[in-house]
Amino acid sequence: MDKLIADAVADSKKSSKWHRPEGKGMSREKVERMRRILNAVFMIGFVACVIIYFAFPENKVLFFSVGFGAMIIKIIEFVIRFML
Repeated sequence: MDKLIADAVADSKKSSKWHRPEGKGMSREKVERMRRILNAVFMIGFVACVIIYFAFPENKVLFFSVGFGAMIIKIIEFVIRFML
């Protein structure tokens, strides 16, 4: 019974349009490493945004610039997570 289930899962991975064949594109390790780096940069940007908000309350342009930059990095990471 377990072998039957394992074979069915293996066959569905081979025929799935979402499954990336081995040897094509980026490896899973590279994608995960890139995601971790982007997440770290996002968190640093978020902390910087909070510090700017309280340290320089009159400088809204800097606050929004850093905040939107951090959000763009997070959106890029999100796209990478679901597309690669």
